[in-house]
Amino acid sequence: MSYAVPSMFPLHPKMDEQVARAFTANEDEEEQHIQKVQNAFLYYGPYACQRLRRTLDYFNSLPADDQRLLSKYRAHLDCVRTCIDRNQAVIRQILRERLLYPADGSSSPTSDADSEFDEPPAHVRHGDMDQAQSTLKLIARDWSTDGALEREQSYKPIIDSIKEYYKPSDYELNEIKILVPGAGLGRLTYELACLGYSCEGNEFSYFMLIASNFVLNLCDYENKYVLYPWVHQYVNNLRREDQVAAVRFPDVCPLKNPPKGNIEMAAGDFLEVYKTPHSYNCVATCFFIDCANNVIDFIRTIYKILVPGGIWVNLGPLLYHYSDVNGQNSIEPTYEDLCIIIESVGFVIECSRSGIRTKYAQNPSSMKQSEYQSLFWVCRKPGQYEEQCGKKNTKSKVSKEPHDLIMREDNDMEVLVNANADTNETETEAYEETAQT
Repeated sequence: MSYAVPSMFPLHPKMDEQVARAFTANEDEEEQHIQKVQNAFLYYGPYACQRLRRTLDYFNSLPADDQRLLSKYRAHLDCVRTCIDRNQAVIRQILRERLLYPADGSSSPTSDADSEFDEPPAHVRHGDMDQAQSTLKLIARDWSTDGALEREQSYKPIIDSIKEYYKPSDYELNEIKILVPGAGLGRLTYELACLGYSCEGNEFSYFMLIASNFVLNLCDYENKYVLYPWVHQYVNNLRREDQVAAVRFPDVCPLKNPPKGNIEMAAGDFLEVYKTPHSYNCVATCFFIDCANNVIDFIRTIYKILVPGGIWVNLGPLLYHYSDVNGQNSIEPTYEDLCIIIESVGFVIECSRSGIRTKYAQNPSSMKQSEYQSLFWVCRKPGQYEEQCGKKNTKSKVSKEPHDLIMREDNDMEVLVNANADTNETETEAYEETAQT
């Protein structure tokens, strides 16, 4: 499995000359950023222990009678500290690979405890530490049996739609190129490659890239490592054991179970890296499109890089990550706005549903559970490729209005919601047929 990483390593082969020059000019800045990510990982243990220490200090200030009542809780806090230490040990293993560092090893991490920090490293902020902790949760989501339900909710609809459109009986799957922007820890990319497709994941976060490289290329057998992803959650715990629950990973070993199709991961900003028209048969996005300042940029780029007749499969909410973030611009179109945008760009919406119940990196034992009512759609880029495949063009012109009917999935049952009282029977039947394709 190959990683195409810009800057200090060979430049991404898809970058045009202008972007390549920009990365070369900013090589020092890129190296400093990677070093900051490394330092945040190495500071994980001391940072997590700071929070624990606040609780211990307050506990020790309580009256003796209160401390006796909390004797089991006090022993539990010692267990929390042990789990933090064990997480840090796994992080040291994750950082042992020098893929993202210069060949001379001058900036690469070592496995020695001396490389960790007692004080906050320079330029590392709370947000970086939050990402380090979140990475542990995402390992559990993507590469443990505990995350199987979330993967079923989020990845299966995407995989099933791709399998239906690009059937093994009709295509040489290794010739079907799929791009997964915002690939995260790489499980969706891996699963599609296991089916035989040629699959490329793209990720901007070096926290994700470092962790996914470890799972895909360095873990040599199933469930080798143990993490405690919920150890930072001090509230909404029914039992003490819930906070220190262990998660083993990887549930599947990619080294022992290599995919049938080609797989690679590429680092870089999606909008900067992917500019070549007609490059992919499919773009699969999961919890991704709301990561843009301007979601229209994402939609236009996806349309551009798809071959005629190619499809875009999407699942996720509209959280809009840059909304209300200081120093960032953001627009937050509604779903009905997105329907207009998608069709105006040129896509044909083959099917769409809302109300897809999905969780994201949730502690299954927590008293607090968050759930999205996600959107799902399959869009097709019309053109000559659909004629070669014998596909029927279901729309002759772009619609400037959103769909009158939205497919909702509530309690595992699909119901039609009539969003327009004036819709006649003919229109209703047409939309039902579209939803079934």
